[in-house]
Amino acid sequence: MSIISEHEYRYNMLIKTFASRAEPAFEAESEQVEVWGQRWGCNNDVGQIRKVLMHRPGPELNVVDPTKRIPDIGAFGDPEKGWYWRGDSIPDLPAQQAQHDKLVAALREEGAEVVFLDECAPGKMKSVYTRDSVIAIDGGAIVTRLGPPIRRGEELPVTRTLGKLGMPILRTIGGTGLMEGGSFAFITPKVAVVGLSSRVNEEGARQLEEVLRVHGVELLRVELTGYRLHIDGMFVMVDAETAFVNPTLLPFWFLERLKQLGIRQIEVCPDDGNWVINCLAVRPGRVIMAGGLSERTQAKFDKAGITVRVVEYDKVALGGGGIHCSTSPLVRDPL
Repeated sequence: MSIISEHEYRYNMLIKTFASRAEPAFEAESEQVEVWGQRWGCNNDVGQIRKVLMHRPGPELNVVDPTKRIPDIGAFGDPEKGWYWRGDSIPDLPAQQAQHDKLVAALREEGAEVVFLDECAPGKMKSVYTRDSVIAIDGGAIVTRLGPPIRRGEELPVTRTLGKLGMPILRTIGGTGLMEGGSFAFITPKVAVVGLSSRVNEEGARQLEEVLRVHGVELLRVELTGYRLHIDGMFVMVDAETAFVNPTLLPFWFLERLKQLGIRQIEVCPDDGNWVINCLAVRPGRVIMAGGLSERTQAKFDKAGITVRVVEYDKVALGGGGIHCSTSPLVRDPL
């Protein structure tokens, strides 16, 4: 009796001849192009933007009811339904759309392909801030899990959009994890930071870290103060070795770590507007920013060789997010 049949032998030889291959890695450009049609994702926050996810403000803002004024907190809102709108006036949709259109035009002129969200979820009136619902890393996307009820549900249209684009989804934050993309940033291709807050908890950070670890990326954790939501209100990279920061809102150890990493820091000054840090690098040393940059800070940018393109964005920012919040890069040139 034979120890192995002819059929088994041939099967074994077949599988041996056509063996599985772990290399090249999933995120290698050759593998991405062959399997996923193009190289996807980002390993930095300043490389030339090639593709960016956005959403033009629309009828979802009709959820804001002008009769639901809460004077004590200076906002309109319905705690039971979960929506809120800060300030003394309801959204001016035509003005928001006009400013958003100008931002889209500027991004296209700076070399980016703008991809729009597929069918905004009804009533999700903060969907314009696409940064928070997806984080692009080398090779694909992480779909986040947003914190407050008014934002929970933005994840579905984002997932649907990524699927139609053919972008790999490397992970969806699950369980009790909370993660919003405005509180994540690459510092270098191998060091990133996440801001822990009421919108990002340790479980969300742990799940994000699991994916980053596959790429050899170290994840720093910064605990934000009080009710601060996202780190992009106090820290953003504007060049490969330059960050724009508000040092009064960042811990000393983090500022020192930036120095150790060779990151030059441009600090805001009292003359700057509220939304200047929430800006977007479209390529190394080239930034799109809302109005409000002071002459003092502009001089620092000039000295650092960083150019600024201004797009007025105050009407959209009334909803609680600026230019950085309104843009989610899906593909950047690697550093």
